Amino acid sequence: MVEFLHVCTPESWVVHAAQSQQLLLVDHANCERKAASSALSMIYRYGERSKFSVQLSRIVREEMRHFEQVHALMQTLQIEYVHLSPSKYAREMHVYARENKPTKIDDLLIASIIEARSYERFERLEVVLEGKVAKLYSKLKESEHRHFLTYLDLAKKIDEETAINARIQELLQYEAQLITRFDDRFRFHSGDPVKAEG
Repeated sequence: MVEFLHVCTPESWVVHAAQSQQLLLVDHANCERKAASSALSMIYRYGERSKFSVQLSRIVREEMRHFEQVHALMQTLQIEYVHLSPSKYAREMHVYARENKPTKIDDLLIASIIEARSYERFERLEVVLEGKVAKLYSKLKESEHRHFLTYLDLAKKIDEETAINARIQELLQYEAQLITRFDDRFRFHSGDPVKAEG
């Protein structure tokens, strides 16, 4: 996934995640629900494209299944599912897109980027976490990769590949800033938890 994303997750985020497993799992469960909600909203947005609806419906079901799996694991580990303020990541990606020459495929491209980042983080986490959490993350990452490709493929059915490539590079450049800059709110998709000196 490194060949697609502009930057890797900072090592400091990985270390912090390993030390904040409870918070990580709660926010991860929230992320799965939000991913399902996002895919569901796109079914209505692209209602005239029946093939889109079928592919997006599969993503909705799979994301909710992931939510159930994370929630079940939390219960096993006696972690309470509590309300958390969301990560700034997805919201800021959409704000950036709206304010910088928005296109008709931005929602699909942003969803693709989010899935790619999730895959990359699962891959990093499965080697630093242990037991059932590492095992679950190892299983889930392949779904993220498949969703990443699905969203890209849907975008290609709407716009020309040249336009898609140009726009996604612009979005990835901004995404790299979000991932590497200091973020005081640790979440599954948050930025660097360590403030750079100077």
